[in-house]
Amino acid sequence: MHIHFIAIGGSAMHNLALALQEQGHEITGSDDVIFEPSKSRLRANGLLPKDFGWFPEKIHSGLDAVILGMHAKADNPELLKAQELGLKIFSYPEFLYEHSKHKTRVVIGGSHGKTTITSMILHVLRYHDIEVDYMVGAQLDGFDKMVHLTKENDFMVLEGDEYLSSPTDRRPKFHLYRPNIALLSGIAWDHINVFPTFENYVEQFRIFVDSIVKGGSITYNSEDIEVRKIVETTENPIRKFPYSTPSYRVEDGKTLLDTPDGEMPLEIFGRHNLGNLAGAKWICQQMGVDEMDFYEAMATFKGASKRLEKLVEGRDRVAFKDFAHAPSKVSATTKAVKEQYPQRRLIACLELHTYSSLNPEFLEQYRGALDAADTAVVFYSPESVKVKGLQEVTKEQIMEALNRMDAQIFTDSLAFQDYLFAQNFKDTTLLFMSSGNYGGIDFEKLRTVFLK
Repeated sequence: MHIHFIAIGGSAMHNLALALQEQGHEITGSDDVIFEPSKSRLRANGLLPKDFGWFPEKIHSGLDAVILGMHAKADNPELLKAQELGLKIFSYPEFLYEHSKHKTRVVIGGSHGKTTITSMILHVLRYHDIEVDYMVGAQLDGFDKMVHLTKENDFMVLEGDEYLSSPTDRRPKFHLYRPNIALLSGIAWDHINVFPTFENYVEQFRIFVDSIVKGGSITYNSEDIEVRKIVETTENPIRKFPYSTPSYRVEDGKTLLDTPDGEMPLEIFGRHNLGNLAGAKWICQQMGVDEMDFYEAMATFKGASKRLEKLVEGRDRVAFKDFAHAPSKVSATTKAVKEQYPQRRLIACLELHTYSSLNPEFLEQYRGALDAADTAVVFYSPESVKVKGLQEVTKEQIMEALNRMDAQIFTDSLAFQDYLFAQNFKDTTLLFMSSGNYGGIDFEKLRTVFLK
């Protein structure tokens, strides 16, 4: 097939393009801007567009399909031409469903933890040489792509994102997958630019549970009130498997998990990650992996990319970087790090970077999120607030929202770096939480300063 990608440079889109090229399809694409690492990966495979921009002449009747990325707009010239020619146009999730409609679809949903749980499942399957198709939202150790497609594999494991499918399809992605086996990890209001009320956001997960194929299953976090409510009230005739945080203890900075064969040391830590592990175990068992084989594989799991990633470690200090930005994840990550290193001072640095986090009304959702930190530091760019067309937020508003009047608030990236570099890091844990880059902090310099 000849498949054309409109907005080929996205993290998910370029991985799908590479996976389809690997299958032998002819791939072309366009985009108006492409960042690293997508740019280098597309170039290495001969898929980087020669010129950036949108070119209607690339759209012709010889195309078998067009895949439309979320980065494009509804009036995109290439999209309009494809519509005019009556070509098959798929959103990213539509195409994945089309590919997997005759497979057993395993879909991992939830406001938080879905990338980690999907990563755990794929790690276990890879460890035991079980081949599956997959799509995950992060680059994993041992996996060269975030998307892998075949004709022969029986299972397709999909990370189920609740964000919108495409500029012309406003349904959340995970509504399109129709899972046979599903998991729901938790619900915490996010994406307020799309789901303006909590009730509206929760409704998307209700639709997800109702979309599970009849006779299928839902594995769900019974510790989450909203999840429990949705699963227990659904009229969909599906099997229900609740999970909760397993027993564990922390000793000398190491997490030990209770298993039927005794305590097992883990590379990961934090209550939220132990809960993720319990959910992943249920899914793997439904895919044919027995309990002890699951634990054997999980002993070697180091975590998903950008999820509690260790930046640098010294004898009496350690620094982590986490993708956390939603309030519930910020709270869970901060508590997890403090629990792992209770005797050390915890400096927790949060960047307010997303549309939701910079919204004055939504800020209240962060109340108490940094309570576990000894020192709370917040960075945000007033320029980002302007670009997103939001009302200006003040330092006082942020401190009040966090309920941390002692919080250090920075709006200048250099001042933020100077503050950090001036710290004495003896007996300290340093935690960065953001989906952004803190205005361009020099992490290499930080590593040097941190170990002094």
